[in-house]
Amino acid sequence: MAKPSGDAPDLPKWSSITPEHVKPAIMAAVDKVNAEIDAIETAFTESTPSSWSDLMDPLERLSEELSRPWGVVSHLKGVRDSEALRAAYDECQPAVVTASLRVGQSRPVYDALVALTKNEAAWASLTDAQKRAVECEVRDAQLSGVALDGAQKDRYNEIAKELSELSTKFSNNVLDATKAFAHTCVDKSEVDGLPDSALEQAAQTAKTKGGHENATAADGPWMFTLDAPSYMAVRSHAKNRALREKVYRAYLARASEHFAPFVDDADAKAKFSKNGSGDNAPLIERILALREEKASLLGYDTFAEVSMAKKMATLDRAESLLEDIRAKARPAAERELEEIRAFAADAGAAEATSGLMQWDVGFWSERLREAKYELKEEDLRPYFQLPAVIDGMFELAGELFGIKVEAADGDVEVWHPDVRFFRVIDVATNQPRAYFYLDPYTRPSEKRGGAWMDDVVGRSSAMAPTTGAVRLPCAHMVCNGTPPVGDKPSLMTHNEVTTLFHEFGHALQHMLTTESCGPVAGINQVDWDAVELPSQFMENWCYDKKVLRKIGKHFETNEPLPDDLYEKLVASKNFGSGTRYLRQCHFAMTDLELHARYKPGAGADAVFATERKIAEKTMIMPSIDEDRFLCGFGHIFAGGYSAGYYSYLWAEVLSADAFGAFEEAGLDDEAKVAETGKRFADTVLALGGGAAPLDVFTRFRGREPAVDALLRHNGLVPVAAA
Repeated sequence: MAKPSGDAPDLPKWSSITPEHVKPAIMAAVDKVNAEIDAIETAFTESTPSSWSDLMDPLERLSEELSRPWGVVSHLKGVRDSEALRAAYDECQPAVVTASLRVGQSRPVYDALVALTKNEAAWASLTDAQKRAVECEVRDAQLSGVALDGAQKDRYNEIAKELSELSTKFSNNVLDATKAFAHTCVDKSEVDGLPDSALEQAAQTAKTKGGHENATAADGPWMFTLDAPSYMAVRSHAKNRALREKVYRAYLARASEHFAPFVDDADAKAKFSKNGSGDNAPLIERILALREEKASLLGYDTFAEVSMAKKMATLDRAESLLEDIRAKARPAAERELEEIRAFAADAGAAEATSGLMQWDVGFWSERLREAKYELKEEDLRPYFQLPAVIDGMFELAGELFGIKVEAADGDVEVWHPDVRFFRVIDVATNQPRAYFYLDPYTRPSEKRGGAWMDDVVGRSSAMAPTTGAVRLPCAHMVCNGTPPVGDKPSLMTHNEVTTLFHEFGHALQHMLTTESCGPVAGINQVDWDAVELPSQFMENWCYDKKVLRKIGKHFETNEPLPDDLYEKLVASKNFGSGTRYLRQCHFAMTDLELHARYKPGAGADAVFATERKIAEKTMIMPSIDEDRFLCGFGHIFAGGYSAGYYSYLWAEVLSADAFGAFEEAGLDDEAKVAETGKRFADTVLALGGGAAPLDVFTRFRGREPAVDALLRHNGLVPVAAA
């Protein structure tokens, strides 16, 4: 086993950090940053730096003084939330935002960056990656309000602070709503249709959350939550229509005034009642108003234009892509819904007579898929045990990218006993290239929903330890998959498998960069609408036969996934594609409409009316009156996807086209797959943000991206030709 080299990063002592540590550490970091920016500004004013090492290296070190400790606190808040940690986070957040603005708006630093771009000799001495880093710093400073003065600058900073606070509050409200809901069933008839895996998880939840120490999967009681594995199981499998309806309505009402009827706790009921602090509706209106004002201060007409300043696409091109996909997906989605209705009617469903409702469609869609392809989701689950899926995923990465992933559990502290730690080895040199954490399971009491990857530290020569030439990168991958139950390992749905591959793709781009210029290494400065390329690319392998035989091993017999199940899985891949893509278009088109044309000021109801107007084009069934999905749409109101949710579809064009290169090489030709994988690693993964994403893609593919592969992979080509 390779030992950590002198390039290994110094990693956080996760389990040792308590909420009491936060304020002293963060305030000390803030003080240090303020002192250092003062010193840098003085030095730059007295003598304008004319080289990379004099200008950019000090700025990179300065940036990490605050971003690293604050990143640790932010991460812990997402995976180990508590009231004490929230309080410490909220107390420190204004000082962190102020210090960050101070650095981002430094005029002496900005002037030095601009001067470097105009110094022909100095500019010519930089690598292409270094030039891009400087250009991105200049752009980011402009978007941070560096050119503003006086009252305008003060107002910009006030907006930045308030937006940061609103984002945190929005996210907290969604987590609190998810935690507040629980529905307990005590009669076996109430849980009819639910698979054993869901009943096992519901019984375990009844023990841990409901205090029912004797709960069993066979006899109950069973507790269901709004956490993804529980919610999706009810929606897809519960014959109990009333249960489906309650869970569906509660999920869409999260963090809104409509959520109160779904909770029993008096404090939670008050929080989510009308005018309660847990309602995200007024926060949405305020966020949109502040973003519009921020855009105006920066000289832009809309916040969408601010967002697009850091992306591959323009607003017109993004909306053109969305409309193209919407037009092709809608006819398919209409046919899919009619087929579901007809199937439910043939099955004698009582609800088919009165008309299927939204909480019926998921259930009958799953029954149709099972009948059509003779495949049940639960037939696959025993074959996707997390340990084997991880091993197969690592083996694939080794074949494609020349790496070996080794378990390094126990080498470092982790934030929860379930968290794993791994070392990535370069096979050619047998030396470490990177490290990463994996937090795989749902923990609704303390961990926010969804799945994400983020950096712990990035590859950097400027931040190299004293004993190494470059600091190696480290990432963390966080999922909310089905946890182990009793003696069984985590048995995953195929969707959970693709989610894991997705996050691993993000991590690979961060970890396998060969760029040592820290500001553009790995995921740094990768345009937001290109950042999903490697993640969505990795999802394609979840339907490749060789890969599925590696990751699909029965948890009891270790037998590989049978050919008949594989064939059924592949055949069912595009089931519901029209509906799925139409839904993505709805999210993305709503996002752009709110940030490009919506005018705040008419109140939160106007926001929901705007969404409903878009739904006329992007939804087949009308939404229910109390639908407040936007109140839980953290991607655009508490994450990085504001005026950027279209990035998922934009990047999917890139990823599908990229996987097309492997298909053209021949997926059964191991030598050509490895050769194509090396080219992918040498471009998409290695270059990171060191080159513009279109240039990176063109270097890999030999041409600009085309949408054909996306349409072909998802069965939408016949619709396009019709």
